[in-house]
Amino acid sequence: MEKTIGEKLSPILAEIEDTLWEYEANCGLKPDYTMDGFKAGCKIFMSVLMDKMFERQRKEHCTQESSEKEAEMLGYKIRALLLEHAGIDTHELYKP
Repeated sequence: MEKTIGEKLSPILAEIEDTLWEYEANCGLKPDYTMDGFKAGCKIFMSVLMDKMFERQRKEHCTQESSEKEAEMLGYKIRALLLEHAGIDTHELYKP
């Protein structure tokens, strides 16, 4: 059976996590992410968060309508969080 994308990426994400912990413990300097790095981090965060939200929704037998509404609200909340704390509007991240 072929692995899911989550199963394929999880070891890579765990390695990134370990590298960040090590860097922060030993260096503690601002990492200076590029805008591409910021976009990638946001996409990864949204993907893993939505995955776990959908998992919870299945366990709770949520309706399709309520699941879609919750996903939409989560997107709005993440956009607001990034705009408030980073001054970056996620709607602008993918404009040419």
